Amino acid sequence: MPFSLTPKGVTLTKGVTLTKNMQLTPDLSTISVLLIGFVLGLQHAIEADHLAAVSTIVSEKKSLLTASIVGGFWGLGHTVSLFVVGAIVIFLKVQISESVETRLEAVVGGMLILLGLSALRKLFTAQEIHVHAHEHGERGHLHIHSHGNETEVSHHRFSPRSILIGMVHGLAGSAALMLLILPTIPSPAIALLYILIFGLGSVGGMMAMSFLIGLPFHFTASRYEFLNRGIRLIAGIFSLGLGVSIIYEKLSVTL
Repeated sequence: MPFSLTPKGVTLTKGVTLTKNMQLTPDLSTISVLLIGFVLGLQHAIEADHLAAVSTIVSEKKSLLTASIVGGFWGLGHTVSLFVVGAIVIFLKVQISESVETRLEAVVGGMLILLGLSALRKLFTAQEIHVHAHEHGERGHLHIHSHGNETEVSHHRFSPRSILIGMVHGLAGSAALMLLILPTIPSPAIALLYILIFGLGSVGGMMAMSFLIGLPFHFTASRYEFLNRGIRLIAGIFSLGLGVSIIYEKLSVTL
């Protein structure tokens, strides 16, 4: 879609302008509104705090399909929260204050810290050692091997954790980008449909990003354990560090 910068904002097509404060002009068609919602949903999925949270879960997965499903579940939880909050905004005319938005973003920071600590704990947890006796004819020997988190990962492949994380992100201030647009849509039905299209974009965007994030974990899980653990370490530290940064930033604003 061609676009150009104007003093009023970004002109997406002829007669379709997205203003600097992310409001849509009245002459914007319904299809254009929904298309913009889908594109913004795709873009919304790749924000740093979203990727940090999902990467801590994807780091535990060996399957690329499972990694993508993690992203899809995140998007589902994200959409549920947005739909509920959006319905409140549309029908009850409730506005989300900046103080509430700041507190919700601080909650996201706390969640990232917990996810980072959890990822690091699992990474440094001692592996369980097993000893098995084997017999070959009249001779026997002991076979010693270790198990990491394979059982835990398989049992929690479809854990609701990703959905809950997505719901927290959906409640946070990063969703204000979408909520600022809702008051400019005159029809409640179109506004709700916009939320669902926005959510669909976030689901698709996060599934794609989860697949890409899962690639290094997939290719190093079995052959290069040291490298795999190093990447998991980076994912945990990134989530932890970003969470601390967000909380510091939001608390410094309120103080």
